[in-house]
Amino acid sequence: MSDVRTCPTCGAKAKYKVKDQEETFTAVQDVEAFKKVGQMKKAMEKFKSKAEALEKELEELKLKK
Repeated sequence: MSDVRTCPTCGAKAKYKVKDQEETFTAVQDVEAFKKVGQMKKAMEKFKSKAEALEKELEELKLKK
């Protein structure tokens, strides 16, 4: 994941990079942020569905005993 820091010039959130001993700050675009949020939502949905399936399987195993 990118190193995000506060830009010392404008105070906005920015990606921080050091290349050849030169620090650079690149503004974080809303599109990028929405893309990352979308990725996180997909990952959480995947996890949620797996957890629900495991809970269902556990209940079935408890009933069989």
